[in-house]
Amino acid sequence: MDIEKKGRLSLYGVFKEVFNWYPSEYPAAERKLLFKLDLSILIFACLCFFVKYLDQTNISNAYVSGLKEDFALNGNELNYFNGCYYTAYVIFQIPGLLLLSRPQLARWLLPTLEVLWGICTFAQSRVTNVQQLYVLRVLVGMLEAPVFAGTHFILGSWYSGPELFKRAGTWFICNPLGTMVSGYLQAAAYTNLSGVGGMPGWRWLFVIDGIFTIPIALIGFIIFPGIPDSPRPFYLTADDTALAKKRLERAKIQKPGKLGLDVFKRTLRRWHIYAFVFCYICMIISGYALSYMNLWLKAEGFSVVQINQLPTVEYAIQILTSWVGTTLAAIYPSWIIFSGMTACVTFSFICMIVWKIPTALKFVAWYVFGLAGCSSPILYSTVNTVVKNDSEERALILGAMMTFGYSFQIWVPLLLYPTVGPVGAPRWPIGWPVGWVFYLLLYCGFITAILLHKRSTLKAEEDDETESSAVEESVLFPTGAQFKE
Repeated sequence: MDIEKKGRLSLYGVFKEVFNWYPSEYPAAERKLLFKLDLSILIFACLCFFVKYLDQTNISNAYVSGLKEDFALNGNELNYFNGCYYTAYVIFQIPGLLLLSRPQLARWLLPTLEVLWGICTFAQSRVTNVQQLYVLRVLVGMLEAPVFAGTHFILGSWYSGPELFKRAGTWFICNPLGTMVSGYLQAAAYTNLSGVGGMPGWRWLFVIDGIFTIPIALIGFIIFPGIPDSPRPFYLTADDTALAKKRLERAKIQKPGKLGLDVFKRTLRRWHIYAFVFCYICMIISGYALSYMNLWLKAEGFSVVQINQLPTVEYAIQILTSWVGTTLAAIYPSWIIFSGMTACVTFSFICMIVWKIPTALKFVAWYVFGLAGCSSPILYSTVNTVVKNDSEERALILGAMMTFGYSFQIWVPLLLYPTVGPVGAPRWPIGWPVGWVFYLLLYCGFITAILLHKRSTLKAEEDDETESSAVEESVLFPTGAQFKE
């Protein structure tokens, strides 16, 4: 479906297209294959992503639910916990993505890592000092490194076009869903499990998270298919695999090739890595504070249960916009969706910069931040679409985005978003203005990438037409033949 046709869709037509996952014009075999892939890739990826963000968020929820008091923490320890996690996350990002691009490893890597991080998650419930927690956050960050960008790579290896955007948006809802459920779990653990087994409620959150993680990892060993060139799982037939590869050829998605230094050379010669890494760095810097509504609620004197539950409204909005926004980006030009989202998020940033506004308006501002939920899946789906003709470059860019983006996550919060002090949470008189600037830069970078891709596409089409004309001419008039008697 081209852009012009999309623009003529009625409201009912748009509604139908949002839910049209298996288009009637597809052959029955292709619709069946898509259904199998959705049941396998999406189920495992969604569950895996859910527990990842459940674990990534529960350190913040534990901090405001008794961890701080139990370990007598009075400084920027929450930022240090996150710093340990993200340092390991950054270091193992690109190696993890390049390993995931290897067909023989792709099926087993993510389930294996999930088993290991599940063990480390359990261990966090038994720490006796803050140093042990720092070490475990490093291990969890290392083991979770390839999950996010790696799943985008897997999705881009099976799906293309509107299919890809719809699945990426659906999968990404597990980010806010995991964060949201973590709040409810921590509230329930604080209320119902405090003192059970001699453990405070915040420790039980890590136990519950570990209980979720291990079974999901075991399911992954059975159903996760890796990439099309990986060993076939039991539910895919030889015909299914052949059809999947034909679909890739039709969409001009290149299958994995040789992995060598040439991957770095050709990637660094192209504009893709610079534009998309810049976008993700801006997204990370601008989005750090958006998930810390709980710190504002704590400063305002809300109860522990309210501190854990009220932010879940923002995550519910993220769930809706992650799915609907990304799906609409498959129907209409993605820059239109990105522009509307940027305008809404700008309103919230301005409220936070002004700060002295009614509490009700501040609640609205926090919740409107949830509209930014579709920015990440749209950006990553765009990368998969733009760089589809080079599998290794695509893996390297996805890994580089996470590496450089989260490298800023390690130190920027300490400068812009300190937990305590005159410029500390949740006021952040420096952090909010800087965050807004970087969000606008994200928008500019995304639009620039779209324009560069359009220019590259037009140039490629012109080159193809020129080459085709040359071939036709050579066929009609072989060299020198037109001058022969």
